[in-house]
Amino acid sequence: MDSASATKLQLQLHKKKSWFLLLTFSLLLSTLLIIISVTSTSSTSSLLNYTHSRRPKAPLPQFVESKLHAAPTSLDPLPRLAYLISGSAGDGLSLLRTLKALYHPRNQYAVHLDLEASAEERLEVAGFVESEPVFRRVGNVRMVTRANLVTYRGPTMVTNTLHAAAILFKEGGDWDWFINLSASDYPLVTQDDLLHTLSAVPRDFNFIEHTSDIGWKEYQRAKPVIIDPGLYSRNKSDVFWVSEKRSVPTAYRLFTGSAWMMLSRPFIEYCLWGWDNLPRIVLMYYANFLSSPEGYFHTVICNAKEFRNTTVNHDLHFISWDNPPKQHPHFLTLNDYQQMVESNAPFARKFGKNEPVLDKIDSELLGCNADGFVPGGWFNKEGNANTTLAHHIQTNTTELRPGPGVERLKHLINGLLSSEDFHAKQCS
Repeated sequence: MDSASATKLQLQLHKKKSWFLLLTFSLLLSTLLIIISVTSTSSTSSLLNYTHSRRPKAPLPQFVESKLHAAPTSLDPLPRLAYLISGSAGDGLSLLRTLKALYHPRNQYAVHLDLEASAEERLEVAGFVESEPVFRRVGNVRMVTRANLVTYRGPTMVTNTLHAAAILFKEGGDWDWFINLSASDYPLVTQDDLLHTLSAVPRDFNFIEHTSDIGWKEYQRAKPVIIDPGLYSRNKSDVFWVSEKRSVPTAYRLFTGSAWMMLSRPFIEYCLWGWDNLPRIVLMYYANFLSSPEGYFHTVICNAKEFRNTTVNHDLHFISWDNPPKQHPHFLTLNDYQQMVESNAPFARKFGKNEPVLDKIDSELLGCNADGFVPGGWFNKEGNANTTLAHHIQTNTTELRPGPGVERLKHLINGLLSSEDFHAKQCS
């Protein structure tokens, strides 16, 4: 091999060696970069996982209704009551008689005569409320001046009750229970008897007669659809019927019972504010329900977790019904007096105007004065005979003088709260 050929061969070998070294270096560099990348990614991932595990978990979303609850009950040793006393045309004098028999300075009162009553009758009642010296001095009786048209069998009675409760809630200060009565109701015990007995009762209890066994009412009241003219008319007339039927609700259970009740302040607040919307939904349903006062509050309280275990299954009334019951109960007379007393109930209905049995209740159960006010610890009858009742009022209204009625009332309340089936009767 000549020298030229040898030189050419050496150059080819050198070139191949250079390419091999370059390829080897490239492979080593690529491998190193891959290792660095994998290691870095693994470290970053571990750091992220560590950081994520150390980071506090985000709280569950807070909705506004979950932050709203009824105000706590009063700590006052003696309770205060808020009354709605309602009536219609011709009920003015009966309403005022019931008001005076129920009066106590610790309580709050809303008086309502619906739009069927004449303007003259409503002005007469309003004038008495404003001019009565006792009411003026204490300032705890108010007339609902913007009267509502109320149809007993329609939802307007429910809306009127809510209206009065809202007024008492806004203007009535502190009170513990709301009681709805009509001009045809009358007390069977004194307010001192009632306040003394209720001082031992939990303030969140609701006295409301109720049952989920609606029976015949499903077909005669729940499924039919009615329209209450009181929702849009200025003239009272009976409800009228829509030809179509509807099914029973599936989103909540229907309950029924007495239209007369004693409801706690927390539950009334819930019905007025309706922070989880249940009271409004149920109210919309009962807008077309026959005799909605016998179901609205019952259905709300028994479908609300916060209140379903606060019910006492009694309406605190003596009422005489037909069997089977009709739309309205019997008018009570002297023949019913003994049964009224033996019922131990604090209220009774239904009474006619100036019924003689009312005079017997005044004299034998309430000890009413000639002016209709029931004596008690809130005023002293002794002193100058010419001194008005307003000047006898004691400033300390915590002094109670319970009479014989307190034993009857305690027997009723203690029996209800201590019965073996007390919890079984709650919203069952």
